[in-house]
Amino acid sequence: MANKNNNERRWSVPSKRAKGYASERKNKVHEHGPKVGKELTDYEAGLRSGYLQAQSDHAGLFKYKKALGEGKSKAEAKKISRTIGKKN
Repeated sequence: MANKNNNERRWSVPSKRAKGYASERKNKVHEHGPKVGKELTDYEAGLRSGYLQAQSDHAGLFKYKKALGEGKSKAEAKKISRTIGKKN
């Protein structure tokens, strides 16, 4: 039987990870993993900011292309892509 700790990837759904990263950035403290309770360095806070920005960019592009595929104009698609949440 394979060792679970070494052969399984630690991955979470992006929205769940983003929620954790946002919380860590707000509190400026590690909340998961081996550094729990230690203060975030500027570098680590920057990594979390970058991850959160990338998730936002990805979601916006997905919404834009989806709206264009539904026959909406470029202006309508742009407006939809900038909304936060699941609303169109």
